[in-house]
Amino acid sequence: MKKPAIFARSELGQVLWAFRREFLVVGIFSMVANVLMLTPTLYMLQVFDRVMISQSEMTLLVVTLVMLFLLAVMSFAEWSRTRVLVRASVRLDAMLSTRVFNAAFESHLAQTGASPSRAFADLNEVRQFLTGQGIFAFFDTPWTPIYIGVLFLMHPALGFLSIFFALVQGALAWFGHRKTVEPAVKAMQSGMETQTYLHGKLRNSEVLESMGMVSNLRPHWHARHQTYQDDHAKAQRLTQKLTAWSKFVRYTQQSLVLGAGALLVVDGQLTPGAMIASNVLMTRALAPIDQLVGSLRGWVSARAAYGRLEELLGLYPERDAALMRVPPTGALTLRNVMATVPGRDAPILKGINFEVAPGTLTVVLGPSGSGKSTLARTILGIWPGVSGEVLLDERPIGGWDRNELGPYLGYLPQDIELFEGSIAENISRFAEVDSGKVIAAAKAAGLHEMILRFPKGYDMPIGEAGNLLSGGQRQRLGLARALYGDPALVVLDEPNANLDDAGDAALMKAVVSLKAAGKTVFLITHRPGVLAAADRVLFLRDGYQVAFGTPPAVMAALKAEAAGHPDTPPPANALPA
Repeated sequence: MKKPAIFARSELGQVLWAFRREFLVVGIFSMVANVLMLTPTLYMLQVFDRVMISQSEMTLLVVTLVMLFLLAVMSFAEWSRTRVLVRASVRLDAMLSTRVFNAAFESHLAQTGASPSRAFADLNEVRQFLTGQGIFAFFDTPWTPIYIGVLFLMHPALGFLSIFFALVQGALAWFGHRKTVEPAVKAMQSGMETQTYLHGKLRNSEVLESMGMVSNLRPHWHARHQTYQDDHAKAQRLTQKLTAWSKFVRYTQQSLVLGAGALLVVDGQLTPGAMIASNVLMTRALAPIDQLVGSLRGWVSARAAYGRLEELLGLYPERDAALMRVPPTGALTLRNVMATVPGRDAPILKGINFEVAPGTLTVVLGPSGSGKSTLARTILGIWPGVSGEVLLDERPIGGWDRNELGPYLGYLPQDIELFEGSIAENISRFAEVDSGKVIAAAKAAGLHEMILRFPKGYDMPIGEAGNLLSGGQRQRLGLARALYGDPALVVLDEPNANLDDAGDAALMKAVVSLKAAGKTVFLITHRPGVLAAADRVLFLRDGYQVAFGTPPAVMAALKAEAAGHPDTPPPANALPA
């Protein structure tokens, strides 16, 4: 029977619900351990009230053996529940790590400001709390009434005294929770903002050092760091104050219970053994409440992390793996496409309409800031704010499974992002290296002979972000990566920006080869020399599609517009294909 919507669990809630058997087992082991926690109390009672009076060594031996057996069972129960939680921790990570990675990556791609490292930190926070020592306080706390009941059996005064201290510690825990939540969350947020700011600047350390910008940025970092220090100090002061009060209550409780027991012994209402045993028992009865006070900060952090993870997984649900049906041919259609970005009123792209067939080269021209790079990302389906239709083989680009579609797409962005590893690994996109395909892609990019001159050839490490290569070498390596395999759609954004004449010639040769193989190629450039090989030209200005058509028709339209010709086409899909 389907659950009503009001009882529907989130995706993260469903994953945690799958661990109900493990938590039930932990609860059973906790029950055994907590029941056997009465062993030291009962042993004291037997020693002081039976053995000491009877002077029987045999009784002492039997009671001691029973005590050792019960303590061994208790230790086994505690070890078992810890082992169950360790295994649950591993299983939880296996169930969520890939899912969180994909959702965090999509969130980062959508430019929402979310950090993948933050998502994994949240996952670790939830996992460590749910499968760590902090969770034991929640399993042990329900046994506090049992211990208090045993104290009532010893003497009602001891029971009421234990209830009083339980209420005091409970009130302290509630007060501490109310007072520490907001400062702790604020300290975490300011700390993460400081780290994000610092990491963003360290990525451009060469620019900062070369132009003497470090001293200029230090005050900005220091202001954020000081805010974090202040928030952290405030949260720490509250936590330390709460801990100090908790210790005061605990030590007071131990002393007063001992004094109350002594008074009852003097009055003849309690035996000396029961006096000592009651002190130990009350300490054990109130220990879970004390653990709750100590676990408040972990609980607050885990709850906040759970909320962020729940929101992340809800915003970026798992994609249907069955969406990919057949390999794409590269036919591309854009209908009334608009691209926006948060914080900007006007769209970047405004009403783009065109259609290209496989086996064609489309050159995208336009002044800087006209939306060419945004168009490249929109075509590939990696720009977040898009309305209208972007169709690959008459299917929405967002409907394809990205893992299966990726090998059929080739992309060379303006800012080339290479990754630490070898040349072969970067060309093969860090998939299983196919030597034949790697060499073919390198030859197509005019990189093969250059690679052979390196000491380790294709196995040469390129360093973090390719810092061991020159700008031209990085561009050719990025081009080879885009051409690797059998891409049906290739988008090249300023591919010849850092190329010499030989590299430019290799680029044009590769483009011609792609056309001959029936691939769809988009080439964004400021150099009009590539128009000789183009089948279509798209001209953008201020996000508008000024002209689209054959190179002669577009050039004629642009010249007419520049000359103020009365028949100048309007700035929206002006020319037919």
